[in-house]
Amino acid sequence: MSSTGKGGNFMALSPNMAMLLFGVVIASWGTMWVVIKVIVAEVSPLWAIAIRNGAAAIGLAIVLKLTGRFVVPRRGDWPIVLVISLFHMTAFAVLMTIGLKYVPVGRSVVLGYTTPLWVAPAAWLFLKEPMPARRIIGVLIGLLGTALLFKPASLDWHNQNAVFGNGLLLISALCWSVSILYTRVHRWVSAPLQLVPWQALISSIVLAVLASLLEGRPHLVPSTKLISAFAYCSIVGVVIAYWAMTIVNSSLPATTTSLGVLATPVVGIVVSAIALGEKIDTGLLISAAMIIAGIALGTTAGTGRRAPVITPITADAKE
Repeated sequence: MSSTGKGGNFMALSPNMAMLLFGVVIASWGTMWVVIKVIVAEVSPLWAIAIRNGAAAIGLAIVLKLTGRFVVPRRGDWPIVLVISLFHMTAFAVLMTIGLKYVPVGRSVVLGYTTPLWVAPAAWLFLKEPMPARRIIGVLIGLLGTALLFKPASLDWHNQNAVFGNGLLLISALCWSVSILYTRVHRWVSAPLQLVPWQALISSIVLAVLASLLEGRPHLVPSTKLISAFAYCSIVGVVIAYWAMTIVNSSLPATTTSLGVLATPVVGIVVSAIALGEKIDTGLLISAAMIIAGIALGTTAGTGRRAPVITPITADAKE
């Protein structure tokens, strides 16, 4: 996601202030997985994401309006708006949310962040992007780390809910990959940040219709915990984090941001252990380390084009 583009620029910060703000962004993204786990314990998955995305769309639209960057998508914007909205904000978010019902947060966030491992070979196959040896090694290390999560000692294959949840999380990462791949070939008209409210709005509408058909009317029992969780995901996890990440991207080198964001799964694992009492086993730590190392190795492979920065809502960065 670029900080420049049609609609004006955000201010740039000193490197130290930018790193501090970057730390806040990573913390908000890492903890958001835990907060979503809390939400789906009380609200059905489709309605949970529909409400979150709708609130985020309104909040970010207000921020863009106040900063003079709000736009109505032009004709050339609609393909990317629809692809990200349907494949990432809808398919990825729903599959990830359902998976969280059956899989611990720590394991879920690690599986969710395997997305770049699928993007690299797909970009080579379909977009003819180069695959230098360093990137191939990185992908292989990451895939081996992913495979370790599914060995019998790490996953009870007789537990159908666990197998179902893990499978959904892997499929969600593949859906996320589709939007990233399309982003690489899309010809941008408006800046990516300016299109996020529209992507979230469309996703919210689609999910609300599906939720009405599949889950019936939403069964919400308002509570301080639930309202706070939705507010955190929408305001902190999307509105503030997107605004902050735009400033960070304008203030720090691309390699710093693309590698730094890999700290998000680590935050998710630690916070889930503290807040939810989830056990951090050695196998998960080894797998997470291999996946993160593999992505880092592939991201820094010298091809003249870096891997896109991943975010919880949209990984579709303007390069």
